[in-house]
Amino acid sequence: MEKTLHTFFQSGLLDKYVLDEISASERLKVEHYIDTYPEVESEYLRLQSHLETLAKANAVEAPQFILDHILDDIKAEETPVIKMETSHRKTPWYSIAASVVALFFASAAFMMYEQNQELLEENQVVVDEIFDLRSDIDINNKKLDDVMRQFIKLNNPETEKYVLRGNARAKNLKTVAYINAVEKTSMIDVVSLPHLEKDEFVEVYAQMEDKLVSLGILDPSDKKMQTLPYMENALGLSLKIRSERDKEAIANNDELVAEIELKAKNN
Repeated sequence: MEKTLHTFFQSGLLDKYVLDEISASERLKVEHYIDTYPEVESEYLRLQSHLETLAKANAVEAPQFILDHILDDIKAEETPVIKMETSHRKTPWYSIAASVVALFFASAAFMMYEQNQELLEENQVVVDEIFDLRSDIDINNKKLDDVMRQFIKLNNPETEKYVLRGNARAKNLKTVAYINAVEKTSMIDVVSLPHLEKDEFVEVYAQMEDKLVSLGILDPSDKKMQTLPYMENALGLSLKIRSERDKEAIANNDELVAEIELKAKNN
């Protein structure tokens, strides 16, 4: 690097650059050296300083009368300030057309945005309906599965069918009980119930050897097969109409509206 700098300084290019006596290609070379090497930059600043000093030392002050003549000439040839008038040209037609087109595209973009939002909302509604439909399908499949299971139980050769009809107090009462002693299952199908007062209900009992055991209350609003607890060694089934007023009281024979004996093999 020292050899390169020595060759550069010996070339005199830096002196020519300071005096502005250099070609364009040489100027680029000198500026590259000034930017690259701190030694060249330092020497350049030193030459600049010397040049300014020489210029100040050799400067000759101009005579006062020359300055006075210059000022007089400036005053004599002074041009008055001309006030600029504001132009009132009409707006070009193409500017108006561009504004109309811009408004048209803005309106179209807004309408497309609104339509897109409506489509998104409609898609969401469709998605919700699909989920609801799937939920309904799952529920219906479960119901169908329950019906199939009940059908299999009802058609089991071990399942016994018992029809319970109402007496004179409940002529419209008709239920069908299905009991399977092998699988220990018991169900009852409510075909029809008699007219009941607001506080009345129909309760199912299993007749044991020495007592009655409640198997539950029939739901008049439930028209499907209702499951009953299976009672081992039950002798028969009976239905009684009871009321909320004496719900806690022990059932008596006056409330009896239907009964049936179970076959011996279920004992």
